[in-house]
Amino acid sequence: MFWFMQGLCFLPVFLVIWSSSTFIISYVIAIFRKDVDVIFPYISDTGANPPESCIFGLMTFISACAGVVTMYARYKFVEKLSVETRVVNPRLNKTALVLGILSCFSMCIVATFQETTVVKVHDVGALLFFISGVSYIIVQSVISYQAYPFGSSVVVCRVRLGISILAALALFPTVICAIFVKQTTLHRNSEDQDYPFHLASAVCEWVVAFSFVCFFLTYIDDFKLFTLRVNTEFED
Repeated sequence: MFWFMQGLCFLPVFLVIWSSSTFIISYVIAIFRKDVDVIFPYISDTGANPPESCIFGLMTFISACAGVVTMYARYKFVEKLSVETRVVNPRLNKTALVLGILSCFSMCIVATFQETTVVKVHDVGALLFFISGVSYIIVQSVISYQAYPFGSSVVVCRVRLGISILAALALFPTVICAIFVKQTTLHRNSEDQDYPFHLASAVCEWVVAFSFVCFFLTYIDDFKLFTLRVNTEFED
């Protein structure tokens, strides 16, 4: 049996590949059409104009669905582990699930309400996505340490912690520097007064996004260990 056929590890693998492709494909199309600058546009900039906005919206929705399924599978795995070992706080596990679902829902808001059309809704969705997404991986890192040694190895726990710290550190300049960006056009001028804030915010945004995506790579070994089954019961 191939490694990606063991348990449910195909879920995080698909999520990482598809989500990364979403960012990269929309970026390449936007660059090819000269809709954005080559040097670090915002991720949302690459999905603001059609046809890339259509592709970005569709692929983001699929990523959000895959994210919810993956996060729910992780929740059930931790729940089962908690029942047998009582090492993980069930409330913490439920909190992680809620944060994860909120981040996926926020992704759909970001992709559906483009920044060039409904700015306020888009910005609120982006803020919710980054805050809830980073909070999710932080809580999962805590859960990993609580479950050790019954869950992941100490190396995986440390990798998750490192990714969480990186995402959390990049989150602050992403949000703070964005406040000082006044230019609303997709093309930026390096001579503009707010350009340094835009560059810092955009770079950190890409770091946060890919940190969030790459975090799910650490789920692969865990997801090899279990499967989920649906039981159908008829009521009299």
